[in-house]
Amino acid sequence: MRFADKVVVITGGASGIGLAAARRFHSEGAAVVIADLNDAAGAAVVDELGSARCIYQRADVSSWSEVEALMRRTADGLGGLDVLFNNAGIGSFAATPDLAVDDWRRVIEIDLSGVFFGCKAAIPIMRDKGGGAIINTASISGLAGDYSFAAYNAAKGAVVNYTRAAAIDHAREGIRINAVCPGPVDTPLIAGINALQGLRSTWEETVPLGRFARPEEIAAVAAFLASDDASYIVGAAIVVDGGLTAHTGQPNLPRLLSQAI
Repeated sequence: MRFADKVVVITGGASGIGLAAARRFHSEGAAVVIADLNDAAGAAVVDELGSARCIYQRADVSSWSEVEALMRRTADGLGGLDVLFNNAGIGSFAATPDLAVDDWRRVIEIDLSGVFFGCKAAIPIMRDKGGGAIINTASISGLAGDYSFAAYNAAKGAVVNYTRAAAIDHAREGIRINAVCPGPVDTPLIAGINALQGLRSTWEETVPLGRFARPEEIAAVAAFLASDDASYIVGAAIVVDGGLTAHTGQPNLPRLLSQAI
């Protein structure tokens, strides 16, 4: 019950990593506010967890006014804000010449500006309460490049460095800000790959653990970073990728040699 009597806001909280985080924080005693644009899914989360300690609030993280209202309603209605998990995000698939300007802007607005808006609205509330914790969902795609993910790479890379900047600005106010950098996670965001024969197995083959992460595994790291167990972790970008970025990218020579013999 690390989060008993704590108030947690999770953006993108109705599915995937956000839903797993809502379940995790709630199971450890928190009052959880789910922010999303999928009203039906949000209502289902409240039904599952119970309305006593779970609230759904529709909010578009690319809108400053909606994010500000979300944080203010949370603070006014629940007596404060202790943890913010800036998790909402989208992707796009295109190299620069083929990337529509509107798609670029949408990815940046949601994946990067949404994180900034969340922090901007939450930090004064946390400061008034004497501290808090913010976790931003970045990605290993913010630490290196991917083929044809130009907008996503740019946004997530910016989230990593923005996290560092915000963290050092507010550490002495008792507000710890960190990022979690998942590798491939089995969520609705990448569910479409299952329709393409062989793509998932080929992708999983690149991961040393041999599989995608479960959303619960990312949620566990977010909960750790939000807890007092991580009291001296500030400005970190924690990689949770099954060993993917530990690999140089060179081929698996033992396997190739065994196949050649």
